[in-house]
Amino acid sequence: MITALGGGVGAAKFLEGLSSVIETETLNIIVNTGDDICLNGLYISPDVDTVIYRLSGVIDKKKGWGLEGDTFISLESLERFGLDTWFNIGDKDIATHLYRTRLRNSGFTATEIASKISDAFGLSRNLKIMPMTDQDVETWIQTNEGEMHFQEYLVKRRMKPEVCRVTIRNIDHASPSPGVIESIEKARAVILCPSNPIISIGPILQVKGVREALKTTQAEIIAISPLVGGVPLKGPADRLMSGLGLEVSSAQVARLYCDFLDTMVIDLEDAHENQAISDMGLKTLVADTVMSDKKKSATLASSILELI
Repeated sequence: MITALGGGVGAAKFLEGLSSVIETETLNIIVNTGDDICLNGLYISPDVDTVIYRLSGVIDKKKGWGLEGDTFISLESLERFGLDTWFNIGDKDIATHLYRTRLRNSGFTATEIASKISDAFGLSRNLKIMPMTDQDVETWIQTNEGEMHFQEYLVKRRMKPEVCRVTIRNIDHASPSPGVIESIEKARAVILCPSNPIISIGPILQVKGVREALKTTQAEIIAISPLVGGVPLKGPADRLMSGLGLEVSSAQVARLYCDFLDTMVIDLEDAHENQAISDMGLKTLVADTVMSDKKKSATLASSILELI
């Protein structure tokens, strides 16, 4: 059994490659839910849906999120009612959110809902999507223009305000969803996907008991840096890290994980950071981490599996 932690486009791409090379071995995927948001009465879980869409082969590969061939007529029609339309929900995508909202209102947990959506999209039985918690948590960004939900900062404000602080609301009351701790403790390997360390991996590590489980598990723990040449290929990792006073580097990502990490995977462009990471007592793998297609994702995954 292999367990992966992550969220976002980079994680979904890597997981697509990993799932193609593990054959029938179980892959448990603990997914960030700090990005979740409720808009116009609909409950949206972007990271969970992006992983499911990617692994089921229906994602819009050009955008890296949403469904292939989707249209946005419903979103355009909402404008006449003066409702929020800045979050790009496609017509086919909206069905997922309607279904999630209906299940939530009927008392189903996030874990149960993720399982039902996975089944509806025909996800393989050896791929298990595990929201990090069944409690509602939200990532909020304090900026020089005020505090806002992460999705507003990312999508509506296009990452322009200066980041001052990141807060995960309700995280102190969030317990790990069923099976999360066990999936870490019993895995032969735990892989931290190339996800934003602050708002994708960070919230998972703050869920009660997760970091402790990573420290005590016998599994090999490997993390993949989301930075290439010191910058993210997508998303605001560099803005968030610098806003929090952190060095924007793969070595800094390793520092955030070094209390439980065994091996750090960095891109060829960041090979000069190899020594700094080694000085932390960590093993390193320098590889091509740019996953421009499924074949390259699978190649990266295979290289990582060879470390186990």
